[in-house]
Amino acid sequence: MTRTRRPNLLFIMDDQHRHDYLSTAGASFVSTPNLDRLAERGIRFTQCITNAPVCAPARIGLASGLQPARLGCLDNNCYLPRHITPYYARLRDAGYRVGCVGKLDLAKPDPYNGRRGDRPRVFGWGFTHPVECEGKMHAGMADEPRGPYGFWLQEQDLFERFRADYAARGARGWIEGASHDSVLPEEAFEDVYIGRRAAEWIDGVPDDYPWHLFVSFVGPHDPFDPPSTYADRYRDAAVPPAVRSGPEGKPGWVNAHRRNLSDDEVAVTRRQYCAAIEVIDNQVGRIIDAVERRGMGEDTFIVFASDHGEMLGDHGLYTKSVPYEAALRVPLVAAGPGIPGGRTSDALVELIDVNPTLCALAGLPAQEGLDARDFSAVLAGERSIHREEAASALRQFRLVRTTEYKLAAHETGETELYDLANDPDERENVAADRPDTVRDLRRRLRQRFHFPP
Repeated sequence: MTRTRRPNLLFIMDDQHRHDYLSTAGASFVSTPNLDRLAERGIRFTQCITNAPVCAPARIGLASGLQPARLGCLDNNCYLPRHITPYYARLRDAGYRVGCVGKLDLAKPDPYNGRRGDRPRVFGWGFTHPVECEGKMHAGMADEPRGPYGFWLQEQDLFERFRADYAARGARGWIEGASHDSVLPEEAFEDVYIGRRAAEWIDGVPDDYPWHLFVSFVGPHDPFDPPSTYADRYRDAAVPPAVRSGPEGKPGWVNAHRRNLSDDEVAVTRRQYCAAIEVIDNQVGRIIDAVERRGMGEDTFIVFASDHGEMLGDHGLYTKSVPYEAALRVPLVAAGPGIPGGRTSDALVELIDVNPTLCALAGLPAQEGLDARDFSAVLAGERSIHREEAASALRQFRLVRTTEYKLAAHETGETELYDLANDPDERENVAADRPDTVRDLRRRLRQRFHFPP
């Protein structure tokens, strides 16, 4: 994709959105018309794998283009190292205005984002126009505002109501007994706030330099608390049941995290999750409309992805941090100049690969030493295969996944092998029955996680 004029780059991410909860992916039970429209204009990937199924490592990997395990980022208690150049800084140094609206999680242990979301460290990451917002629990579990969203709620006399509700949810457990509607009006819900701020940024950005805007929604992350105006649309909706499995073949630490929710209780969480996704989809439409209103549609690449998925009751599990498909696979959609539309790709892609791909679309030379790989040739229709395997890791496990198999090696010494072609729901661990496959994938796992000095 050779271009004479550098394009604008709009990267929209949400938090904890599993790969199969898009209507364009066949999920008729959730309404995502704006993401569907984006997919029709471009390409949707079915096999995008997060490099760490938890927030901060996934986002640090994306920003750096490195496997987060290489940086020691194996849980949420980590920072983007100062010596690493994130792709935001590369774009800034290439003459881009670089904005953000929403959650970054590049320094999660530091809880104060600044009244305007422009704490000094954000400029060091490369942002020239930052509005770094708090995550949902980050905003709701504090005694006082920690970022622009909390301060805005305080100005609207809504902060105490929001904080009291989240304190009550946390006391009951973020899933059990906490999946009720937001206590806030729709326009005060954080993802609506982020969508509004992002559209305003696009409305006002000068057109004398190219721009990259990173919009990062905080939903559909738990607690599942959509505004009632959206939740009412799903109150009695039919949603698919959770995948059920027994403890056999699953590691002990995974079985210890299972929750005993009834089918009806699981259905409530799934309906609320769908409603939260529709909120985000509406804001995606609002942001794309702002691009079109500025006459920038022909010069803007738009990418949508999520940081990791959500188990949503599959195998009795909720949230993420496990090596299963619902937590591991995320949506990935891209559209823009030179990308043929109406396509679906089964190419295996890692989330970190978005980093060099955006830089390539901006005309930047390849950055040396990355684990990430540019997939712009797949976008252009010049290639159909991108990776032979994908890798992901947290402190509890490391895994390698091909199009047919997934092997997870656990810290406890336990091994899981799933035949994804014949058992996509990962009900049966076949590690004991297929030693040759285990041996081959263990070799590939060592290759992926052997980081030379």
